[in-house]
Amino acid sequence: MSTPSDSQRMEKIVSLCKRRGFIFQSSEIYGGLNGLWDYGPLGVELKRNLKNYWWRVMVHERDDVVGMDGSILMNRAVWKASGHEETFSDPMVDCRSCKARLRADQVIDKKGVRQCPNCGGKDLTEPRAFNLMFKTYVGATEDESSMTYLRPETAQAIFVQFKTVLEVSRKKLPFGIAQVGKAFRNEINPRNFTFRSREFEQMELEYFCRAEEGMRLLDYWLKERLKFYERIGISRGKLHVREVPEEERAFYSKANYDIEYDFPFGLQELEGVAYRTDYDLSQHQKASGKSLEYFDEETKQKFIPHVVEPSAGVDRTVLALICEAYAEDQAPDEKRKMETRVVLRFHPRMAPIKCGIFPLLKNNAQLVEKAKEIVDLLRPHMYVFYDESGAIGRRYRRQDEIGTPFGVTVDFETLGEKDATLRNTVTLRDRDSMKQRRVAIGELAGTLLADIT
Repeated sequence: MSTPSDSQRMEKIVSLCKRRGFIFQSSEIYGGLNGLWDYGPLGVELKRNLKNYWWRVMVHERDDVVGMDGSILMNRAVWKASGHEETFSDPMVDCRSCKARLRADQVIDKKGVRQCPNCGGKDLTEPRAFNLMFKTYVGATEDESSMTYLRPETAQAIFVQFKTVLEVSRKKLPFGIAQVGKAFRNEINPRNFTFRSREFEQMELEYFCRAEEGMRLLDYWLKERLKFYERIGISRGKLHVREVPEEERAFYSKANYDIEYDFPFGLQELEGVAYRTDYDLSQHQKASGKSLEYFDEETKQKFIPHVVEPSAGVDRTVLALICEAYAEDQAPDEKRKMETRVVLRFHPRMAPIKCGIFPLLKNNAQLVEKAKEIVDLLRPHMYVFYDESGAIGRRYRRQDEIGTPFGVTVDFETLGEKDATLRNTVTLRDRDSMKQRRVAIGELAGTLLADIT
């Protein structure tokens, strides 16, 4: 198997994403906008499959978690109370030589001398705070009274609605509130394709508990989240758990784990699992004057719950899925000559298209009709793609390159022309092994669903 270098591999992945309709530069016909991306027909399917599976695992398959969808714009007081308005910033440094604008942690330190990572220049400004929140205005006037921010995280909506959700859901501790949604950060230096973007999606769970349960539940959720990544096809060997040291944690965080992934551009965070204590609810209770306490009916005590937060990035996980899936191997062409095959080895439940349907010949009306019947049979259960253009080997390759795990070919055996016992069977091809077998049309949906759900 071919193993391109990490930089070459990343270049090939970026090229494939654009060529095959996964991810495009936003506003590209106008020169683009740095740190912003659009998802094409295949990218949006991959992204939706990820979010849907996260929701299924985190909400639908549990009795102790409910969902909500908070608004992107919130009262400015929320961001004052949470501390974001005052402290949500990164230290920024400018290089006077090449005019690069950098986060302070990107600056190289060589024997005590600070250097620009781009040009090697030593003429750098002192770090200064740069607030990462996007300002906007609500209403007809643009003044201080109408100012707010595009949310930089989804969590605060959960905290301010904690009491309301608690009352309507009638849950008892421990329980969680889950949310998937957009967040916005005015990053100093977006980089590494979609990894660090200015507009992104988060999958967050705020899991409320008693203080004495916090550390145990932190470890529990770390294990659960690692299992999740394995279930979507990310190798455990490429996942690393980093216990965040106290000096790097927020002052209110009692403990924090980062789940990191081996991207081609280095080891980077996919998800944080943090024990945020009771800081957020306490801050909002204090600032709003409204009680956010939990009443324990058994002990008759009132208290502010603590919270454990598994927070994952949708876009980062999509990128990890693509990086994990990308492979090159050798496969025979239609003349049995070996050639390089590009294949995305997505787990079937994540693959944008689950099955390609191919009539062996497009000019044979019976084959085409039967293939379209199979499309109609499978379409209520999964996303399928019909293709009758080109040699069958070329069609397989096109689907391999976008990660379609299965291919169904309708051939003359399907019509019973060569062997009556094979009538109404099709050739089912596996993407990874390229092995083929005969499957009855009536059993096709069940066979495929067993692998993709």
